[in-house]
Amino acid sequence: MFELSRRLEFSAAHRLHNPDFTDARNSELYGVCNNANGHGHNYVLDVTVRGPADAATGMVMDLNRLAQLLHEVIFVAVDHKHLDHDVPWLTGRVSTAENVAAAMWEQLQPHLGDLLFRLRLYESAANFVDYYGPAGARPAV
Repeated sequence: MFELSRRLEFSAAHRLHNPDFTDARNSELYGVCNNANGHGHNYVLDVTVRGPADAATGMVMDLNRLAQLLHEVIFVAVDHKHLDHDVPWLTGRVSTAENVAAAMWEQLQPHLGDLLFRLRLYESAANFVDYYGPAGARPAV
């Protein structure tokens, strides 16, 4: 079994804000990330597929195909965009790293099927989230 990853970098803005909360609660919970005008990140997304290497090709999947898919499905939708205003598949979600990763999974899963294993989304060099899909399939330790 192999795990194969491809990295995608993009820049985007967002605002951590829950419309169901009061302004005071949003400010208390999200602090400076609740800025009414939003703030930006240089995000890094690692997409990992998992499976056996095909006997004929020697690959889990073609990395060029994965790169093209990430560009078409994710990069075009989010790069230099405001995640809360410009990305339809994030509508109605607080744009936390957790929710963004889950939404990206939903976009990629129809194309990758059972090969999709993990998304790792970095908001900064120090902060990232791992997502293993709604079933939470995690590697055996």
